[in-house]
Amino acid sequence: MAQESAGHTLQATALVHEAWVSLTGDPDKKWANRAHFFAAASEAMRRILIGNARRKSRIKHGGHLLRLDIAHLDLAATSPDEMVLLVNEALERFKLDDPEKGKIVVMKFFGGLTNQEVAESLGITERTVERHWAYAKAWLFSDLRQGK
Repeated sequence: MAQESAGHTLQATALVHEAWVSLTGDPDKKWANRAHFFAAASEAMRRILIGNARRKSRIKHGGHLLRLDIAHLDLAATSPDEMVLLVNEALERFKLDDPEKGKIVVMKFFGGLTNQEVAESLGITERTVERHWAYAKAWLFSDLRQGK
């Protein structure tokens, strides 16, 4: 949420609330451990952010029309919602090659967890999280740059 624009309609509190509602909606749902809960929470927040970005990019909501200050016009700029969708598409491709590193990306990028929290949740060392995160960022950057 920190990378979103100032006029973004989904606030951090609303995101967490929606994630909580989706996580606790099924009374029979049991969490195996802390890692299971944080993985599910990160995935829930990811789905909410992607759904919100897709909803806002629909034509009936103005599509890709943006209010621009012509003094700062940058024709190559991508809106935050478009960037979330692009990152999600790249992440789906990345998860096909390496699902474990994909979990780290989801927990850090969409869940906002720290390296220490991810390490504790997945039962790996913090240094392993740092290495996998560095690799994943490089892979995603390369994929996004190629424009697949």
